[in-house]
Amino acid sequence: MPEAREVVVVSGVRTAIGKYGGSLKDSPPSDLAAAVTREAVQRAGVEPAEVGHVVFGNVIHTDVRDMYLSRVAAVGGGLPVETPAFTLNRLCGSGLQAVVSAAQMILLGDVDAAVAGGAECMSRAQYWAPGMRWGQRMGDGAVVDAMVGALTDPFDACHMGVTAENVAEKWGVSRQDQDEFAVESHRRAGKAVAEGHFKDQILPVELKTRKGTTTFDTDEHLRPDVTVEGMAKLRPAFSKGDGTVTAGNSSGVNDAAAAVVLMERGAAEAQGLSPMARLVAYSHA
Repeated sequence: MPEAREVVVVSGVRTAIGKYGGSLKDSPPSDLAAAVTREAVQRAGVEPAEVGHVVFGNVIHTDVRDMYLSRVAAVGGGLPVETPAFTLNRLCGSGLQAVVSAAQMILLGDVDAAVAGGAECMSRAQYWAPGMRWGQRMGDGAVVDAMVGALTDPFDACHMGVTAENVAEKWGVSRQDQDEFAVESHRRAGKAVAEGHFKDQILPVELKTRKGTTTFDTDEHLRPDVTVEGMAKLRPAFSKGDGTVTAGNSSGVNDAAAAVVLMERGAAEAQGLSPMARLVAYSHA
């Protein structure tokens, strides 16, 4: 039997995480994906031509180029035009699925090296006007919020925030539990930023503004000064009355991109590369 192949991570990089309507609100995810692709390959120390495939996860297309975001990331990231690429959507798990899909190619022996990543700019989510294609008839027309749509169950029309309420009720997670967890999360993130733990993993992004060019290199969604008392004053965001999920203790709406370079262990070791991690297992739900 052929020797089993093993997948290792040889580099990884991300942009700083932008808050909703923040520093990255005008940055196409395809541009962010291209930037982290280029940087990940450079950090890995592999030749661009050695990358056998590029896989990116992306949920909300915000630009015509996002429809083939992975291809834009590959070419824009300095890889040869011959490099295959594909974009996938598994909603919140899209970036992780990109890693799994790229790893599967390596395990199958299709390639020895691949780039996997995710890119999203929720701030740029568009409003759709379905009636524009063939003409809006007499009466009011609808405009659909693509971001809210992406956060809504397509079968029961249930918003993700309502799902959080249902989960909290099912498992007995109180409002105080959620507030305390959120505050501790912000505190830890703030401490990590202050101590520079994220600095090496972040690729600074240059942004052109009316005031000139600025550099975005620090996560801006976190609120390290938030308190449990302050959290307790917020109203439920998705369920009136006795709801427990608020704008403060729920997941954020953010903009960012990240990429890793995966390789077959033997190929990496043959080039003298030191793996950062190895793929042990994965599953789907």
